[in-house]
Amino acid sequence: MRGNSGKQPLILIVDDDEAHRRLFAEVVHSLGFRVTEAGSAEEAWDRIADEHPGLILLDVRLPGKSGLEILPDLKKKHPEIPIVLITAYGDVREAVEAMKIGAVDYLLKPVDLEELEAVILDHVGRPDELASKSRLPPLPSNVVCVSPAFQKVLETAYLVAQSDAPVLILGPSGSGKEVVARLIRDWSARREGPFVAANCAGLPESLVESELFGHVAGAFTGATADRMGYFRAAHGGTLFLDEIGELPLTVQAKLLRALETGEIIPVGSEKPVKTDFRLLAATNRNLEELVKAGRFREDLYFRINVVELTIPPLKDRREDILPLAEFFGRQFARQPVRFSPQAMAALLSYHWPGNVRQLRNAIQRACLLAQGNIILPEHLPSEVAALASSAHQAPQESEEGRLSAVERATILSTLAECGGNRTLAARKLGISRRALIYKLKALEALSPPSGNDQSR
Repeated sequence: MRGNSGKQPLILIVDDDEAHRRLFAEVVHSLGFRVTEAGSAEEAWDRIADEHPGLILLDVRLPGKSGLEILPDLKKKHPEIPIVLITAYGDVREAVEAMKIGAVDYLLKPVDLEELEAVILDHVGRPDELASKSRLPPLPSNVVCVSPAFQKVLETAYLVAQSDAPVLILGPSGSGKEVVARLIRDWSARREGPFVAANCAGLPESLVESELFGHVAGAFTGATADRMGYFRAAHGGTLFLDEIGELPLTVQAKLLRALETGEIIPVGSEKPVKTDFRLLAATNRNLEELVKAGRFREDLYFRINVVELTIPPLKDRREDILPLAEFFGRQFARQPVRFSPQAMAALLSYHWPGNVRQLRNAIQRACLLAQGNIILPEHLPSEVAALASSAHQAPQESEEGRLSAVERATILSTLAECGGNRTLAARKLGISRRALIYKLKALEALSPPSGNDQSR
Protein backbone atom coordinates (compact mmCIF):
# COMPACT_ATOMS: atom_id res chain seq x y z
CA MET A 1 0.00 0.00 0.00
CA ARG A 2 1.46 3.34 -1.08
CA GLY A 3 1.89 6.30 1.25
CA ASN A 4 1.45 4.29 4.42
CA SER A 5 2.68 6.87 6.92
CA GLY A 6 0.96 6.59 10.26
CA LYS A 7 0.46 10.34 10.28
CA GLN A 8 -1.59 10.29 7.09
CA PRO A 9 -5.38 10.28 7.44
CA LEU A 10 -7.17 7.01 6.75
CA ILE A 11 -10.10 6.83 4.32
CA LEU A 12 -12.60 3.96 4.70
CA ILE A 13 -14.29 2.87 1.46
CA VAL A 14 -17.50 0.87 2.03
CA ASP A 15 -18.79 -0.66 -1.23
CA ASP A 16 -19.72 -4.23 -2.19
CA ASP A 17 -18.37 -3.73 -5.72
CA GLU A 18 -14.66 -4.59 -5.68
CA ALA A 19 -13.99 -2.71 -8.92
CA HIS A 20 -15.46 0.46 -7.41
CA ARG A 21 -13.38 0.04 -4.28
CA ARG A 22 -10.19 -0.35 -6.31
CA LEU A 23 -10.98 2.71 -8.40
CA PHE A 24 -11.75 4.84 -5.34
CA ALA A 25 -8.66 3.48 -3.58
CA GLU A 26 -6.46 4.64 -6.46
CA VAL A 27 -7.87 8.15 -6.16
CA VAL A 28 -7.35 8.16 -2.40
CA HIS A 29 -3.77 6.85 -2.77
CA SER A 30 -2.99 9.49 -5.40
CA LEU A 31 -3.92 12.16 -2.86
CA GLY A 32 -1.46 10.71 -0.35
CA PHE A 33 -3.88 9.07 2.08
CA ARG A 34 -4.07 5.56 3.50
CA VAL A 35 -6.98 3.35 2.53
CA THR A 36 -8.98 0.62 4.19
CA GLU A 37 -11.91 -1.18 2.55
CA ALA A 38 -15.11 -2.95 3.50
CA GLY A 39 -17.65 -4.78 1.36
CA SER A 40 -20.53 -4.67 3.84
CA ALA A 41 -21.89 -2.82 6.85
CA GLU A 42 -20.57 -5.50 9.19
CA GLU A 43 -17.05 -5.27 7.75
CA ALA A 44 -17.24 -1.50 8.03
CA TRP A 45 -17.79 -1.71 11.79
CA ASP A 46 -14.78 -4.02 12.09
CA ARG A 47 -12.56 -1.58 10.15
CA ILE A 48 -13.68 1.36 12.29
CA ALA A 49 -12.93 -0.62 15.44
CA ASP A 50 -9.41 -1.45 14.19
CA GLU A 51 -8.45 1.98 12.86
CA HIS A 52 -10.21 5.29 13.30
CA PRO A 53 -10.79 6.70 9.79
CA GLY A 54 -10.73 10.37 8.96
CA LEU A 55 -13.47 10.00 6.34
CA ILE A 56 -15.94 7.30 5.26
CA LEU A 57 -17.08 6.85 1.65
CA LEU A 58 -20.30 4.90 2.14
CA ASP A 59 -22.26 3.24 -0.67
CA VAL A 60 -26.01 3.36 -0.18
CA ARG A 61 -26.68 -0.13 -1.55
CA LEU A 62 -24.90 -2.83 0.44
CA PRO A 63 -25.66 -6.51 1.11
CA GLY A 64 -27.51 -6.92 4.37
CA LYS A 65 -27.91 -3.52 6.02
CA SER A 66 -27.78 -0.63 3.57
CA GLY A 67 -25.65 2.44 3.94
CA LEU A 68 -28.72 4.48 4.86
CA GLU A 69 -29.60 2.01 7.61
CA ILE A 70 -26.23 2.13 9.32
CA LEU A 71 -25.75 5.87 8.91
CA PRO A 72 -27.64 6.90 12.09
CA ASP A 73 -25.65 4.44 14.22
CA LEU A 74 -22.36 5.55 12.66
CA LYS A 75 -23.09 9.22 13.41
CA LYS A 76 -24.24 8.39 16.93
CA LYS A 77 -21.09 6.47 17.84
CA HIS A 78 -18.62 8.47 15.73
CA PRO A 79 -20.05 11.97 15.23
CA GLU A 80 -16.59 13.34 14.45
CA ILE A 81 -16.12 11.24 11.29
CA PRO A 82 -17.45 12.89 8.09
CA ILE A 83 -19.47 10.47 5.95
CA VAL A 84 -19.98 10.89 2.19
CA LEU A 85 -22.68 8.78 0.55
CA ILE A 86 -22.20 7.13 -2.84
CA THR A 87 -25.56 6.72 -4.52
CA ALA A 88 -27.24 5.94 -7.83
CA TYR A 89 -29.36 8.60 -9.49
CA GLY A 90 -32.63 7.00 -8.39
CA ASP A 91 -31.62 7.24 -4.72
CA VAL A 92 -30.85 10.97 -4.72
CA ARG A 93 -33.94 11.88 -2.72
CA GLU A 94 -32.99 9.38 -0.01
CA ALA A 95 -29.43 10.68 -0.02
CA VAL A 96 -30.61 14.26 0.46
CA GLU A 97 -32.74 13.13 3.39
CA ALA A 98 -29.74 11.26 4.80
CA MET A 99 -27.74 14.50 4.83
CA LYS A 100 -30.24 15.82 7.36
CA ILE A 101 -29.21 13.07 9.77
CA GLY A 102 -25.48 13.31 9.43
CA ALA A 103 -24.01 12.73 5.96
CA VAL A 104 -21.82 15.65 4.91
CA ASP A 105 -22.20 15.12 1.16
CA TYR A 106 -23.18 12.63 -1.54
CA LEU A 107 -21.77 11.62 -4.91
CA LEU A 108 -23.72 10.22 -7.84
CA LYS A 109 -22.74 7.08 -9.73
CA PRO A 110 -20.94 6.98 -12.06
CA VAL A 111 -18.71 9.02 -9.77
CA ASP A 112 -16.78 11.90 -11.29
CA LEU A 113 -13.26 11.23 -9.99
CA GLU A 114 -12.33 14.90 -9.91
CA GLU A 115 -15.43 15.56 -7.84
CA LEU A 116 -14.45 12.66 -5.55
CA GLU A 117 -11.03 14.25 -5.05
CA ALA A 118 -12.64 17.60 -4.28
CA VAL A 119 -15.00 16.09 -1.69
CA ILE A 120 -12.15 14.30 0.09
CA LEU A 121 -9.94 17.39 0.15
CA ASP A 122 -12.80 19.58 1.36
CA HIS A 123 -13.42 17.43 4.40
CA VAL A 124 -9.94 16.09 5.16
CA GLY A 125 -7.47 18.37 3.37
CA ARG A 126 -4.23 17.31 1.76
CA PRO A 127 -1.70 15.64 4.07
CA ASP A 128 0.84 18.46 3.51
CA GLU A 129 -1.89 21.04 4.13
CA LEU A 130 -2.84 19.29 7.34
CA ALA A 131 0.75 19.47 8.53
CA SER A 132 1.01 23.16 7.74
CA LYS A 133 -2.33 23.94 9.38
CA SER A 134 -1.24 22.15 12.53
CA ARG A 135 1.90 24.32 12.60
CA LEU A 136 -0.07 27.53 12.19
CA PRO A 137 -1.99 28.46 15.36
CA PRO A 138 -5.41 30.13 15.20
CA LEU A 139 -5.11 33.66 13.89
CA PRO A 140 -6.26 36.62 16.00
CA SER A 141 -9.61 38.13 15.08
CA ASN A 142 -8.02 41.16 13.42
CA VAL A 143 -6.05 39.08 10.90
CA VAL A 144 -7.93 37.94 7.79
CA CYS A 145 -6.35 35.26 5.64
CA VAL A 146 -8.25 33.30 3.00
CA SER A 147 -5.91 33.41 0.01
CA PRO A 148 -3.29 30.67 -0.44
CA ALA A 149 -0.69 33.34 -1.22
CA PHE A 150 -1.06 35.05 2.16
CA GLN A 151 -1.46 31.70 3.91
CA LYS A 152 2.02 30.70 2.69
CA VAL A 153 3.48 33.95 4.01
CA LEU A 154 2.00 33.33 7.46
CA GLU A 155 3.17 29.72 7.54
CA THR A 156 6.73 30.87 6.86
CA ALA A 157 6.34 33.65 9.43
CA TYR A 158 5.32 31.12 12.06
CA LEU A 159 8.37 28.97 11.33
CA VAL A 160 10.84 31.86 11.53
CA ALA A 161 9.15 33.21 14.68
CA GLN A 162 10.70 30.37 16.67
CA SER A 163 14.21 31.85 16.28
CA ASP A 164 15.76 35.25 16.96
CA ALA A 165 17.02 35.68 13.40
CA PRO A 166 16.39 39.06 11.76
CA VAL A 167 13.51 39.05 9.26
CA LEU A 168 13.12 41.38 6.29
CA ILE A 169 9.47 41.85 5.33
CA LEU A 170 8.93 43.11 1.79
CA GLY A 171 5.75 44.30 0.17
CA PRO A 172 3.99 47.38 -1.18
CA SER A 173 2.73 50.10 1.10
CA GLY A 174 -0.46 49.16 2.90
CA SER A 175 -0.16 45.42 2.29
CA GLY A 176 0.10 44.37 5.94
CA LYS A 177 3.81 44.30 6.81
CA GLU A 178 3.35 45.45 10.41
CA VAL A 179 0.54 42.94 10.89
CA VAL A 180 2.93 40.14 9.92
CA ALA A 181 5.66 41.59 12.15
CA ARG A 182 3.31 41.60 15.14
CA LEU A 183 2.31 38.00 14.44
CA ILE A 184 5.99 36.98 14.42
CA ARG A 185 6.41 38.62 17.81
CA ASP A 186 3.23 37.01 19.17
CA TRP A 187 4.39 33.56 17.99
CA SER A 188 7.92 33.95 19.35
CA ALA A 189 9.52 33.35 22.73
CA ARG A 190 9.56 37.16 23.08
CA ARG A 191 5.76 37.39 23.07
CA GLU A 192 5.74 38.78 26.62
CA GLY A 193 8.32 41.44 25.77
CA PRO A 194 7.68 44.85 24.24
CA PHE A 195 6.92 45.39 20.56
CA VAL A 196 8.43 48.71 19.52
CA ALA A 197 7.60 50.02 16.04
CA ALA A 198 9.44 52.88 14.34
CA ASN A 199 8.67 54.28 10.90
CA CYS A 200 12.08 55.32 9.61
CA ALA A 201 10.53 57.44 6.86
CA GLY A 202 8.68 59.50 9.46
CA LEU A 203 11.68 60.29 11.68
CA PRO A 204 13.20 63.78 11.24
CA GLU A 205 16.67 63.34 9.70
CA SER A 206 18.27 65.56 12.34
CA LEU A 207 16.77 63.47 15.14
CA VAL A 208 16.70 59.96 13.69
CA GLU A 209 19.86 58.86 15.53
CA SER A 210 18.55 60.19 18.82
CA GLU A 211 15.11 58.60 18.28
CA LEU A 212 16.64 55.19 17.63
CA PHE A 213 19.63 55.06 19.98
CA GLY A 214 18.63 57.63 22.58
CA HIS A 215 20.74 60.49 23.92
CA VAL A 216 22.14 61.84 27.14
CA ALA A 217 21.24 65.19 28.64
CA GLY A 218 23.22 67.99 27.03
CA ALA A 219 24.06 65.99 23.90
CA PHE A 220 22.65 68.80 21.74
CA THR A 221 20.58 71.94 22.07
CA GLY A 222 17.22 71.01 23.57
CA ALA A 223 18.41 67.71 25.05
CA THR A 224 17.51 68.60 28.61
CA ALA A 225 17.15 65.00 29.82
CA ASP A 226 18.30 61.52 28.92
CA ARG A 227 16.24 59.77 26.23
CA MET A 228 15.99 55.97 26.09
CA GLY A 229 15.43 55.56 22.32
CA TYR A 230 13.68 52.77 20.44
CA PHE A 231 16.47 50.21 20.79
CA ARG A 232 16.56 50.29 24.58
CA ALA A 233 12.75 50.47 24.73
CA ALA A 234 12.70 47.16 22.84
CA HIS A 235 15.02 45.44 25.36
CA GLY A 236 13.82 41.88 25.89
CA GLY A 237 11.38 42.17 23.02
CA THR A 238 11.07 43.00 19.34
CA LEU A 239 12.07 46.10 17.39
CA PHE A 240 10.20 46.68 14.13
CA LEU A 241 11.85 49.17 11.77
CA ASP A 242 9.43 50.03 8.99
CA GLU A 243 10.73 51.61 5.77
CA ILE A 244 14.30 50.75 6.77
CA GLY A 245 15.52 51.79 3.32
CA GLU A 246 15.02 55.43 4.35
CA LEU A 247 17.70 55.36 7.07
CA PRO A 248 20.70 57.65 6.47
CA LEU A 249 24.00 55.84 5.80
CA THR A 250 25.52 57.12 9.05
CA VAL A 251 22.69 55.57 11.05
CA GLN A 252 22.92 52.36 9.03
CA ALA A 253 26.48 51.91 10.27
CA LYS A 254 25.34 52.21 13.90
CA LEU A 255 22.48 49.77 13.26
CA LEU A 256 24.93 47.24 11.86
CA ARG A 257 27.09 47.57 14.96
CA ALA A 258 24.08 47.11 17.22
CA LEU A 259 23.14 43.90 15.39
CA GLU A 260 26.67 42.51 15.52
CA THR A 261 27.53 43.42 19.12
CA GLY A 262 24.19 43.84 20.87
CA GLU A 263 25.36 47.29 21.98
CA ILE A 264 24.31 50.83 21.19
CA ILE A 265 25.91 54.16 22.00
CA PRO A 266 23.45 56.95 22.83
CA VAL A 267 24.07 60.33 21.20
CA GLY A 268 26.44 62.37 23.33
CA SER A 269 27.82 59.35 25.17
CA GLU A 270 30.90 57.23 24.67
CA LYS A 271 29.71 54.39 26.86
CA PRO A 272 28.15 51.37 25.07
CA VAL A 273 24.83 50.13 26.42
CA LYS A 274 23.85 46.47 26.14
CA THR A 275 20.42 45.81 24.70
CA ASP A 276 18.68 42.55 23.82
CA PHE A 277 16.25 42.83 20.93
CA ARG A 278 15.04 40.88 17.92
CA LEU A 279 14.99 42.98 14.72
CA LEU A 280 12.17 42.84 12.19
CA ALA A 281 12.60 45.22 9.28
CA ALA A 282 10.25 46.15 6.46
CA THR A 283 10.38 48.15 3.27
CA ASN A 284 8.50 48.76 0.04
CA ARG A 285 11.76 49.72 -1.67
CA ASN A 286 14.09 47.50 -3.64
CA LEU A 287 17.06 47.31 -1.27
CA GLU A 288 19.27 45.60 -3.85
CA GLU A 289 18.84 48.60 -6.13
CA LEU A 290 19.59 50.93 -3.22
CA VAL A 291 22.78 48.95 -2.51
CA LYS A 292 23.86 49.32 -6.14
CA ALA A 293 23.15 53.04 -5.95
CA GLY A 294 25.29 53.35 -2.81
CA ARG A 295 22.32 54.40 -0.66
CA PHE A 296 22.14 51.26 1.47
CA ARG A 297 25.04 49.36 3.01
CA GLU A 298 25.56 45.95 1.46
CA ASP A 299 26.81 44.44 4.72
CA LEU A 300 23.70 45.68 6.54
CA TYR A 301 21.46 44.34 3.78
CA PHE A 302 22.86 40.83 4.21
CA ARG A 303 22.73 41.16 8.00
CA ILE A 304 19.02 42.01 8.14
CA ASN A 305 18.04 39.67 5.31
CA VAL A 306 18.59 36.36 7.09
CA VAL A 307 14.95 35.48 6.33
CA GLU A 308 12.92 37.30 3.70
CA LEU A 309 9.11 37.41 3.61
CA THR A 310 7.30 38.97 0.66
CA ILE A 311 3.68 40.01 1.13
CA PRO A 312 1.81 40.06 -2.19
CA PRO A 313 -0.27 43.12 -3.10
CA LEU A 314 -4.01 42.86 -2.57
CA LYS A 315 -4.65 42.53 -6.31
CA ASP A 316 -2.72 39.24 -6.20
CA ARG A 317 -4.72 37.84 -3.27
CA ARG A 318 -8.26 38.65 -4.36
CA GLU A 319 -9.72 35.89 -2.19
CA ASP A 320 -8.97 38.20 0.77
CA ILE A 321 -10.83 41.25 -0.58
CA LEU A 322 -14.39 40.38 0.41
CA PRO A 323 -13.50 38.82 3.79
CA LEU A 324 -11.43 41.94 4.59
CA ALA A 325 -14.28 44.19 3.49
CA GLU A 326 -16.69 42.31 5.76
CA PHE A 327 -14.22 42.53 8.65
CA PHE A 328 -13.77 46.27 8.23
CA GLY A 329 -17.53 46.66 7.82
CA ARG A 330 -18.15 45.01 11.20
CA GLN A 331 -15.42 47.15 12.71
CA PHE A 332 -16.79 50.49 11.51
CA ALA A 333 -20.54 49.79 11.51
CA ARG A 334 -20.34 47.90 14.83
CA GLN A 335 -22.65 45.30 13.30
CA PRO A 336 -22.47 42.77 10.45
CA VAL A 337 -22.84 44.47 7.07
CA ARG A 338 -23.93 43.09 3.73
CA PHE A 339 -22.62 44.07 0.33
CA SER A 340 -24.90 44.10 -2.68
CA PRO A 341 -23.75 41.88 -5.59
CA GLN A 342 -22.86 45.03 -7.55
CA ALA A 343 -20.80 46.37 -4.66
CA MET A 344 -19.00 43.04 -4.30
CA ALA A 345 -18.29 43.00 -8.02
CA ALA A 346 -16.86 46.51 -7.85
CA LEU A 347 -14.64 45.63 -4.88
CA LEU A 348 -13.28 42.60 -6.74
CA SER A 349 -12.80 44.45 -10.03
CA TYR A 350 -10.81 47.35 -8.59
CA HIS A 351 -7.02 46.99 -8.55
CA TRP A 352 -6.41 48.53 -5.07
CA PRO A 353 -3.07 50.33 -5.58
CA GLY A 354 -3.15 51.31 -1.89
CA ASN A 355 -3.75 47.69 -0.89
CA VAL A 356 -5.40 46.77 2.43
CA ARG A 357 -5.06 50.29 3.82
CA GLN A 358 -6.99 51.71 0.84
CA LEU A 359 -9.67 49.02 1.17
CA ARG A 360 -10.01 49.81 4.87
CA ASN A 361 -10.52 53.52 4.13
CA ALA A 362 -13.06 52.70 1.40
CA ILE A 363 -15.13 50.54 3.74
CA GLN A 364 -14.96 53.16 6.50
CA ARG A 365 -16.36 55.69 4.03
CA ALA A 366 -19.07 53.28 2.91
CA CYS A 367 -20.19 52.60 6.48
CA LEU A 368 -20.47 56.32 7.14
CA LEU A 369 -22.60 56.91 4.04
CA ALA A 370 -24.83 53.84 4.27
CA GLN A 371 -28.12 54.39 6.08
CA GLY A 372 -28.37 50.77 7.17
CA ASN A 373 -26.20 47.67 7.06
CA ILE A 374 -26.40 47.26 3.27
CA ILE A 375 -23.41 48.59 1.32
CA LEU A 376 -24.29 49.69 -2.23
CA PRO A 377 -21.94 50.83 -5.01
CA GLU A 378 -22.81 54.49 -4.43
CA HIS A 379 -21.42 54.20 -0.90
CA LEU A 380 -17.98 53.27 -2.25
CA PRO A 381 -15.36 55.74 -3.53
CA SER A 382 -16.13 56.90 -7.07
CA GLU A 383 -13.18 55.11 -8.65
CA VAL A 384 -14.43 51.83 -7.16
CA ALA A 385 -18.15 52.43 -7.69
CA ALA A 386 -17.52 53.20 -11.37
CA LEU A 387 -16.69 49.54 -11.90
CA ALA A 388 -20.04 48.31 -10.56
CA SER A 389 -22.12 49.20 -13.63
CA SER A 390 -19.71 47.65 -16.13
CA ALA A 391 -19.36 44.56 -13.98
CA HIS A 392 -23.13 44.24 -13.62
CA GLN A 393 -23.64 44.60 -17.38
CA ALA A 394 -21.06 41.94 -18.18
CA PRO A 395 -22.54 38.83 -19.82
CA GLN A 396 -23.65 36.05 -17.50
CA GLU A 397 -22.06 32.66 -17.68
CA SER A 398 -21.89 31.43 -21.26
CA GLU A 399 -21.47 27.93 -22.56
CA GLU A 400 -17.74 28.62 -22.76
CA GLY A 401 -17.66 29.12 -18.98
CA ARG A 402 -17.41 32.90 -18.72
CA LEU A 403 -18.70 34.41 -15.49
CA SER A 404 -19.89 37.91 -14.77
CA ALA A 405 -18.10 39.86 -12.07
CA VAL A 406 -21.29 39.76 -9.99
CA GLU A 407 -21.40 35.97 -10.10
CA ARG A 408 -17.68 35.79 -9.41
CA ALA A 409 -18.13 38.03 -6.39
CA THR A 410 -20.99 35.94 -5.06
CA ILE A 411 -19.08 32.69 -5.45
CA LEU A 412 -15.91 34.00 -3.81
CA SER A 413 -17.85 35.61 -0.99
CA THR A 414 -19.76 32.41 -0.27
CA LEU A 415 -16.57 30.34 -0.39
CA ALA A 416 -14.93 32.72 2.08
CA GLU A 417 -17.96 32.54 4.36
CA CYS A 418 -17.76 28.73 4.27
CA GLY A 419 -14.02 28.70 4.98
CA GLY A 420 -13.26 27.40 1.49
CA ASN A 421 -15.52 24.34 1.90
CA ARG A 422 -17.00 23.83 -1.56
CA THR A 423 -19.65 21.44 -0.36
CA LEU A 424 -21.14 23.96 2.05
CA ALA A 425 -20.71 26.77 -0.48
CA ALA A 426 -22.63 24.87 -3.14
CA ARG A 427 -25.40 24.24 -0.66
CA LYS A 428 -25.60 27.94 0.25
CA LEU A 429 -25.55 28.95 -3.41
CA GLY A 430 -28.35 26.50 -4.17
CA ILE A 431 -26.42 24.70 -6.89
CA SER A 432 -24.94 21.24 -7.21
CA ARG A 433 -21.39 20.61 -6.18
CA ARG A 434 -20.53 19.64 -9.75
CA ALA A 435 -21.91 22.95 -10.99
CA LEU A 436 -19.80 24.85 -8.46
CA ILE A 437 -16.65 22.99 -9.52
CA TYR A 438 -17.44 23.89 -13.14
CA LYS A 439 -17.79 27.54 -12.18
CA LEU A 440 -14.55 27.46 -10.19
CA LYS A 441 -12.76 26.11 -13.25
CA ALA A 442 -14.16 29.04 -15.20
CA LEU A 443 -12.90 31.39 -12.48
CA GLU A 444 -9.41 29.90 -12.71
CA ALA A 445 -9.43 30.50 -16.46
CA LEU A 446 -10.21 34.20 -15.97
CA SER A 447 -7.34 36.63 -15.93
CA PRO A 448 -7.41 38.92 -12.88
CA PRO A 449 -8.52 42.48 -13.56
CA SER A 450 -5.62 44.62 -14.76
CA GLY A 451 -4.06 47.49 -12.88
CA ASN A 452 -1.59 47.93 -10.77
CA ASP A 453 -6.16 46.92 11.58
CA GLN A 454 -4.23 44.92 8.36
CA SER A 455 -2.93 47.79 6.37
CA ARG A 456 0.76 48.18 7.14
